[in-house]
Amino acid sequence: MQLVIVESPAKAKTIEKYLGKDYRVLASYGHVRDLPARDGSVDPDEGFAMEWETYADKSKQLKAIADEAKKADRLILATDPDREGEAISWHVQEVLKNKKALPKEVERVTFNAITKPAILTAMAHPRELDTDLIDAYRARRALDYLVGFTLSPVLWRKLPGAKSAGRVQSVALRIIVDREREIEGFKPQEYWSVTADMEQDGTPFQARLVKFKGDKLDRLSIGDGKTAEAAKKAVEEGRFTVVSVETKPAMRNPAAPFTTSTLQQEAARKLGFSASHTMRIAQGLYEDGAITYMRTDGVQMDPSAIQDARKAVATRYDGSYVPDKPRIYTAKAKNAQEAHEAIRPTDFSKDRAGSGDHARLYDLIWKRALASQMASARLERTTIDLEDATSQHGLRATGQVVIFPGYLALYEEGRDDEGDEDSRRLPRMSEGATPAKKAVNAEQHFTQPPPRFSEASLVKRMEELGIGRPSTYASVIQVLKDRAYVRLEKNRFFAEESGRLLTAFLERFFQKYVNYDFTAELEEELDDVSGGRAQWQAVLEAFWKDFKPRTADVMEQKPSDITAALDEFLAPYLFPEKADGSDPRLCPNCGNGRLALRGGKFGAFIACSNYPECKFTRRFAQPGGEDGADSGPEVLGQDPDTGLNVERKSGRFGPYIQLGEGKEAARASIPKDVELDLELALKLLKLPRVIGDHPETGNPITASIGRYGPYLAHDGKYARLQGTMEVFETGMNAAVVKLAEAAANSGRPARGASREPLKVLGKHPRTEAEIKLMDGRYGAYVTDGETNATLPKSIDKDQLTLEEAAQLIDARAAAGPAKGKGKKKAAPKKAAAPKKAAAKKPAAKKAPAKKAAAED
Repeated sequence: MQLVIVESPAKAKTIEKYLGKDYRVLASYGHVRDLPARDGSVDPDEGFAMEWETYADKSKQLKAIADEAKKADRLILATDPDREGEAISWHVQEVLKNKKALPKEVERVTFNAITKPAILTAMAHPRELDTDLIDAYRARRALDYLVGFTLSPVLWRKLPGAKSAGRVQSVALRIIVDREREIEGFKPQEYWSVTADMEQDGTPFQARLVKFKGDKLDRLSIGDGKTAEAAKKAVEEGRFTVVSVETKPAMRNPAAPFTTSTLQQEAARKLGFSASHTMRIAQGLYEDGAITYMRTDGVQMDPSAIQDARKAVATRYDGSYVPDKPRIYTAKAKNAQEAHEAIRPTDFSKDRAGSGDHARLYDLIWKRALASQMASARLERTTIDLEDATSQHGLRATGQVVIFPGYLALYEEGRDDEGDEDSRRLPRMSEGATPAKKAVNAEQHFTQPPPRFSEASLVKRMEELGIGRPSTYASVIQVLKDRAYVRLEKNRFFAEESGRLLTAFLERFFQKYVNYDFTAELEEELDDVSGGRAQWQAVLEAFWKDFKPRTADVMEQKPSDITAALDEFLAPYLFPEKADGSDPRLCPNCGNGRLALRGGKFGAFIACSNYPECKFTRRFAQPGGEDGADSGPEVLGQDPDTGLNVERKSGRFGPYIQLGEGKEAARASIPKDVELDLELALKLLKLPRVIGDHPETGNPITASIGRYGPYLAHDGKYARLQGTMEVFETGMNAAVVKLAEAAANSGRPARGASREPLKVLGKHPRTEAEIKLMDGRYGAYVTDGETNATLPKSIDKDQLTLEEAAQLIDARAAAGPAKGKGKKKAAPKKAAAPKKAAAKKPAAKKAPAKKAAAED
């Protein structure tokens, strides 16, 4: 019997069907080991020796693999054809070796598509494990671990509120923050365009002014309305004649088939998919045998696939759409061992596969690959110049005509920023023609700042800079979103205050390690390892000898010194110059204190130097009101009972209201679902509200707002309310009914009420079970359908990440059944956390290590 190991159970089932009875195909369900989440898993003093630990939730599967391996004559490691696939095969081999279950004959096979011919061909050409790829994997994994476990304690102690930093993650974050700085520093410039609406033989077209008073104009030449009006008048008064018509043939060639990064970019542009969603859908198409492997830097297709594509083009169109020779594309990947075949359909005769998003992505892949082997589009670009009788003023019209569509009949590559006047159609004209002038327009414009990054343009920028590798872009971007370092609005990335502060800290104290060139050079060194051109421990040693002393130096600095350095570094952002020339650091509350950056338990904020006499504070990401002016506290009015001011303020945790000063002051957060005025502010400050005494117990029923929203309380029992205003409007009868319904349903909504999750976080990184955030009787909790884990108070449900949720579930499962449950709810067989790691620190703090591999 021959044992074949793949990652996915879906692949295992398909491949076993292709191979026959003599083969047993089992899945490892992805990686089976990792560096445990504790100090010392990588030892730089011992040649960067690594201590690997088997995932607890993989023990059952590994036992099944070991049992079959003991009976097998031959072990065939058939995981994915990339660095991670090579690593999984190596881990499986090492585990079997430790279990003394490794067959004498061990071979490695790879295939680029899950089709019977590809599988059988791969089985006929086995090889040994690629030690260079394994070394490259170990180097990357050790680097990510060392950065995470060395830098994270520095962040936790010196930059309160920071969650994690990663070798590639932090550089990707800097790209977004740098763009934010460009936008903030951008000064718009006024310019005007003058255009004429014209017509020739009944066909309208538009011409723009390109010469005025004998001078050639560029886009910014007309900078004020007075000049624009003069130019407009000149065009209106002139009689323009065609002085030249220039027609040039042009060719447009199709783009290469998709690589990982170009697929992510195009799916974002045309389908609105995130990078992570694109990769999940592509993985499904690959495992279904519809497309080739989707993690690749290669742009070339197999010769047989090229011939199939050319036949499909001839069948779909005609011979003129098939180029004379097959198109050959050159791979841009620097490492040939990792440059596999491009992403393409496994069968070009199938123009559909799957349904929903799978069908949409397949359609994109099929069209791109087929178009790559189609004839070029032939165009005709025309430029028409017109002048008035004085030859002092000139107009120009440009356009193009598609003579032969070629590949454009099937597919055209998307662009991040559209807008091309060359695509306009023009009427046929010859020299001496005098087209009719219908109208002249002068329009004011302002130069625009560079656009914020979309997922597509961010992936493109990372690839241009050589930051990370395309196969990891999806996970890197997901980490930034999960950590709330960035937010995505209208498909554009905005830097959050936590991301901005972290980037400032790293640029100030670890500038080298978020430098674009340094990160790209390190990637090249890691590629040299996988290509056999460099020794992995030497690369790690060169990095570690500078990185370790730098972290030690920063750790020795006082938090106050760190804050002072960041205050100076961020001064242009935190305290921008004011239009009236006044001091931007002057406290708007006391009038003589100086504002400066301060660090607190929950993050950075701005405070007055006269504290505690002056208690003015401002959030880190709130430079002030319009024109850079500090908004300061807003007085809503006076409390009629005390005569004290009721003030609306912004604190470290968001907007709140305050009555009084010092320890005796009353404060209340401002809910998001209300419009605040003095009347409502006074009501909020007086919570909890006593509705009355319960008719059965005689004890009071109160309404208030807690951590998870508005609620009713009575004798230690609670019932949720739907909105803030219900806290003030709910009467006794309604309150009694709501409490009774909540009690009858053990704190759950009444029968028939919604049990929808607050949020679907995604698939568990190790078990692939779907994790949901739910609202329960005792607060928010997460579940994978088998194990429920309550959120600790230290974790905000709105900031919860997928990895943190997975760690909570792992820790709860490892802890065993709850007291009093007996065997009814034994510890789930899925997703048990590593015992040592779970015992060492809370589950939520294990995220950096578990994420490290994904942050490559």
